[in-house]
Formats: sequence, structure tokens, C-alpha cells
Amino acid sequence: MASPSETLSYPPEITAAESKQLLSTIKDWSIAHGLAVRPPVSLVAAEADPHGVLATTAPVTLFPSPFPRVCFEQARSMQRAYNHLYASIAQDEDFLRDIVQEILEVDEFIAELWQVHLKVKKEGYVQNLSLGLFRSDYMVHQGAENEPPVIKQVEFNTIASSFGGLSSQTSKLHKHLSLSDYALLETPISRKEIDLPENESTKSLASGICAAFDAYSKLVPIHDCCVIFLVQDPERNIFDQRHLEYEVQQNQSNIPLFRLPFGEILRQTVIADTPKRQLLYHPPSKPSQTFEVAVVYFRSGYDPSDYPDSSAWEGRLQIERSNAIKCPTVLTQLAGAKKVQQVLATPTPSSEPSIVIRFKKTGTAEIDNLSKTFTNIYPLDDSPAGLEARRLAVDPEHCKGYVLKPQREGGGNNIYRSAIPPFLKSLPETHWKSYILMEIITPPPVHNLILRNGVVEKGGVICELGIYGTCLWDQTSKEVLHNEEAGYLLRTKGNKSEEGGVAAGFGSMDSCRLI
Repeated sequence: MASPSETLSYPPEITAAESKQLLSTIKDWSIAHGLAVRPPVSLVAAEADPHGVLATTAPVTLFPSPFPRVCFEQARSMQRAYNHLYASIAQDEDFLRDIVQEILEVDEFIAELWQVHLKVKKEGYVQNLSLGLFRSDYMVHQGAENEPPVIKQVEFNTIASSFGGLSSQTSKLHKHLSLSDYALLETPISRKEIDLPENESTKSLASGICAAFDAYSKLVPIHDCCVIFLVQDPERNIFDQRHLEYEVQQNQSNIPLFRLPFGEILRQTVIADTPKRQLLYHPPSKPSQTFEVAVVYFRSGYDPSDYPDSSAWEGRLQIERSNAIKCPTVLTQLAGAKKVQQVLATPTPSSEPSIVIRFKKTGTAEIDNLSKTFTNIYPLDDSPAGLEARRLAVDPEHCKGYVLKPQREGGGNNIYRSAIPPFLKSLPETHWKSYILMEIITPPPVHNLILRNGVVEKGGVICELGIYGTCLWDQTSKEVLHNEEAGYLLRTKGNKSEEGGVAAGFGSMDSCRLI
């Protein structure tokens, strides 16, 4: 294990010649191994690449970032419990209804999702199985100088939990560099002291999809079965998704897998006129061929921009009312709303039991372990906790310790610190309850270099650890058929940046060097 003094000297200083050689290796390795994205228009104008054939290295750190081993192992050890917790929340319609009722008047997107559920419920659900490809995101919190670091949850993702494909490739890149004669290995850090954990996120996430496919295949399908990746079009982060597609097909070579743009649902799929309402897909390349969709994996549908008109919502309804196993169902997507995280994490008086007991019946030890990862989060409603949070949010000084979050996935949606009061004052107070107020997590100082669009950025960075999980369960019997931890993601951003989304242009791919 590296000593504190060695950690402070990390990453090593490199000369201009070493930097040139290192960057050349990283760029070539990344393109050769699919650690890549489609270039942003800021790098390559659309008219310069009219056919969309170009790719560029995904934003990536030159070195793996130091990360406390105890925090890494704690996060991994909690994932199966988190998978089960959110599967249980998705099964609790009464709880989710109460959550939605609080915000549907001021959050049209949440209200529309709930309407999809109600329409299918009225008709009757035909598929009891639900698949979750989850990711629980954490940051290391450093309290007083002599206190050990702890992890605190930033958010829990239940839909389109991205970068599983690129994260495993990033770990492979840094392992490749650790086996080469690069500055990563120079003194004071020797080879044996660089602890790079294995990361099989691609393989593990693919295994979750295959488990759902196998479960569906036992239900006597009427056609050959397939898996659908429901995607945005165009998609810059396509290689991340492709790695997962290829791994699914490598895991089970007999699985036909297709990409379906979200806006094409109604044109390329139909519901069979049977009691089971099978979802049938006709590939554009061969429309006479019919596949029965076993699994629909959403890599879109998490943001209002994916629903530009009523036909998009009709498409979502078509998927939801079908017999395909959804990843996620509408209820599972709603379970990932920030309001749910707030209800779980809002501090309660010591005399009152944690609300987590409602979903976890496994005893106090596991509930305590989950609760230790919670960050203090508050509503902005009319409750006593909400009124106190409103006071803090609009105070010019107190607001500096908080971040304001809407019920949205993806980067670029949060409001930080001193920007909170003017933002709230720009909204009607009746809309405030659609946001949650979260205490800022204070990470320890880390330094690294980031390669972004061919330019190296050097300085202080903030790292966010995501732990993937896969879970397949029965909504009716509540039986969990598959529950696994599924690898990790480390995203790193400059410490001057508030947001951390890689696809949104703020963060970079990274891997852990355990210390």
C-alpha cells in the first residue's frame, strides 16, 4: 500500500517527451480498443463529418486516481443490498404513489410516467418479471483531519446506467500502462504498490441481460426471441453501448440483438393480438421477419427531451403494456427519482425507525450499513424539514453547503451553492417541492491529468465512484431471481467543475488505484 507521502507526489511529474509518448499510446490504445466516443461538434463540425464515421478518444485520465481501499470495498459490499432495496421500492406501488402525488402537479414528466403505469394497471400487467441494471454513485467524504474517509451516496440510477462498457476498457488501459515502461511506474511508486482492481462491468452487466433473456425464453415464446436496446438517435456515447451489445452476443451467441431508436417504437414494433401481448419487432433490413422481444433495455427515455410529442409517450406505453421484460419498468424508473432518495435519506429523530425498514426485513445491521452511506437530503415542501431546508437554500451563506437537484437523470441538471437562491427565486414557490436539497460532500484532495479532445488538463480533481448491480425479480411474488454486484465506474472531473457527467462534457473516465 502506498504511503501518504507517496500519494501526495502522485501522479508523477513527466517530461514533454514522456508526455508525448504517453499520449500517443493512450490515443492509439483507446481507438484500437473502443475507449471512444463520437466527437463533439466543438471538436469536429457536423459538416466536416456528414456521415458520422469519426471517433475520438473518450475523455480519460492519464493515470488511475488514488482511491481509499476501505471505501471501495465498502461500496462494493453494499451493492446487492442496494439492488434488493430498489427492487423492493419498485414493488411498493403505494409508496411510489405517495411520492408521485407530492410532485406530479409541478413535474409533468413524472406525472406522465405515472399515467403510463396507471393505464397499464387498468388493462392488467402481463409480465411480472423486472430487470434492473443499476448504478449506485458515491463520493469519498473527508471529515476532520484525523477521521477516516467514508463513502456517501450521490445518487442511485435505475435507468440507462451508462459507461459500463467504457469503464472496463479504462481499467484495461491503465493496466496496459502499468505493464509498460511509462512514468506511471517511476519512483517513488514501484510496480508492486500500484493496486488496480479487476473491473468486469461489461461482462457482468451483459450477464444480467442474459439472465432476463433466459427467464423469458422459458415462457414458451411464439417467435424467435431477441433483445432490444432502446436508444437515442444520434448517440455520441455509442461505443459504450456497443461493448455491452457485443458481450451479450458473446455470452450467448444465439441472442439476436437490435438497436431501436426511441422515436421508432410505433413504426417498428407491434403488440400481438394475444392475451400475453407479446412485443413483436420487424427489423428494417428484413421487415418480413418477426422477432418476439424478450428484453427491452432502455438507454433512452430518461429525460423529457426523449418525449417531444404524444407519439413518444404512446411508444413508451406500448413497451410497458407488452410482455417483454423491461429494464426498467416505469415503476422501477420512478423508484430512481431523487424524491425517493430524499425520503430514504432525510434524517429522522432517533426515536423513529428508519423508513428503510419498510423495504428491508433483514435486520438492523444491514439497514445501518445502508444508512451510513446516506448523505443528508431534505425536501423543499411544506413539512417542517422542508421549511427548514427552504430557509437554508435561500440563505446567501448556508446555501454554500448544498446542491439542488431535480428529478432528472444525466449530467448538467444540478444547481450548486450560491447559484441556488437566485435560481429558486426565479421559480414559483409551488415548484420548489419538485427539487431536493442535498448536503455537499467534501472529498479529499486528489491530483491527476485528463486527456480531453486532444488537450491535457492538469490539476486538482474530484472522483465519483459508481458500483453497478444487476437484479431480476418478480413484481408479484417478490422473488429475486438474480442479484449481483457488477463492476465499477470511476468518473473524474476538475475540482473547479460542479457537474460530473462524461457524456455531458464535464467528467472523464478513470480507474481506481487503491491506497
